[in-house]
Amino acid sequence: MNLNLYGHAGKWLMVDLGVTFGGDETPSIEVIMPDPSFITERVQDLAGLVLTHAHEDHIGAVPYLWPKLRCPMYATPFTASVLRRKLKEAGLEGKAKITEIPMSGTFKIGPFELELITLTHSIPEPNAVVVRTRLGTVLHTGDWKLDPDPVIGETTDEQALRRLGDGNVLAMVCDSTNVFVPGTSGSEADILPSMTKIIGEHKGRVAVGCFASNVARLETITRAAMANDRQVALVGRSLWRMTEAARENGYLTDLPEFIEEHDVGFFPKDKIVMICTGSQGEARAALARIAKGEHPHVHLEAGDAVIFSSRVIPGNEKSISLLQNNLIHRDVEVITDHDEMIHVSGHPARAELTEMYQWVRPQIAIPVHGEARHIRAHAELARECQVPQAVEAANGAVIRLAPGPAEIVARVTHGRWGLDGKALVPMTSEVVRHRHRLGFNGVILISLVMNWRGDLITDPQVTLEGLLDGDPEADAKEDIADAVADAIEDLSAGKLENDGEVAECARLAARRWFHKNHDKKPITRVHVIRV
Repeated sequence: MNLNLYGHAGKWLMVDLGVTFGGDETPSIEVIMPDPSFITERVQDLAGLVLTHAHEDHIGAVPYLWPKLRCPMYATPFTASVLRRKLKEAGLEGKAKITEIPMSGTFKIGPFELELITLTHSIPEPNAVVVRTRLGTVLHTGDWKLDPDPVIGETTDEQALRRLGDGNVLAMVCDSTNVFVPGTSGSEADILPSMTKIIGEHKGRVAVGCFASNVARLETITRAAMANDRQVALVGRSLWRMTEAARENGYLTDLPEFIEEHDVGFFPKDKIVMICTGSQGEARAALARIAKGEHPHVHLEAGDAVIFSSRVIPGNEKSISLLQNNLIHRDVEVITDHDEMIHVSGHPARAELTEMYQWVRPQIAIPVHGEARHIRAHAELARECQVPQAVEAANGAVIRLAPGPAEIVARVTHGRWGLDGKALVPMTSEVVRHRHRLGFNGVILISLVMNWRGDLITDPQVTLEGLLDGDPEADAKEDIADAVADAIEDLSAGKLENDGEVAECARLAARRWFHKNHDKKPITRVHVIRV
């Protein structure tokens, strides 16, 4: 959910604008993004938005937040292709301008002189951004690793990084995701032999779950399938969109055409490999529907296998476990990276971080892209690498890099917004909090029909939602109605004429009864109707 801002000479430069995804704790909200209030209040000073690469946590918020920013955007060709498809779906085609910057390109935005440095990651065309100002140079790494054979795209431009390091880099803002992982993250090319072997060992259908954005992995899976005389089908719309963007930019062009999902059933079991969306257990994605037997075209059964060629994103453990259990219940073999060499991370392990610090030699380290424990460990590693200063910053921190020593000088508005239907709402809003409480606490609804003196014309009408079933529910509704009627009867004449007093009296009576008898405190709402 990346959103970074660099301020200089009265202008701001934004780097990346991404999303994260909701779960059980955010009912009805699937997409969550940063609160951009700080910069929208200064939007006249926003010079532009630079996008480091095309992952959702770096570009996913653009279609939702760009109308509030309306600034120029800059990206390399593949990232621009992916983003244009998103903007078209959002009805912003032709409105939001993207300037394509070539790999290793240089350009200027306001008072910022920028250079892109080619890195490797789990998607084509990842870039570090060099931000040059009269007060110093900052390297913003984005997401990266050091992959000697990334399968698709160029290797990391080590010489450009070394040249940069020779020029006195003020600060490096760097990925912390794998700071606890010793050694290196491994190469994409290392996966092909293992993937080829696994597919060759199976005589049934083979499905592979992976991130649609990992274009190199699509090529690896396809090569492994071809080595076993199998064709490859893409199951999931995002895979087709990503493949189209890749081929627009010269990637995957030497592979055969992929098979449509509705044609999978025409192939013998041992002649097809299916690449599927949903490796994180997303409920509406292809793998979840296949595991439940609900997919209209793809079916798996005993003798088939599913390869999970992706990492478990923290927070998705429960949904992935459910998905894998559903597959196992269908007697489908489940293969993960604990079993075979079928995945490598796209982020730098400790040895790679150390090498980057040795090349760049910044005066200041700013660890980002991690939890607090990652930030602390990364700062300690930077100091071990002889970086003079390391600043541990949380969301909303304003860090002065120059002039003078680096330090956190202020904290600004930050937080999260969620996409609730078509509306953007703060995740701290009463609507979101109330929905969360409804999911956990249940609700009591009470309708009171009274005359203007406060006499009940009918018995209180009580509805319980998410609390009880059967006879206990019927008995509770009757007892709550009696408790409410008794409480209202004890009100003074003045209070009986006040709708607010009557409603609060009824609410408290119902909640007290339910807490006493069932040890729960449901949300309680009362409607007073005067006739």
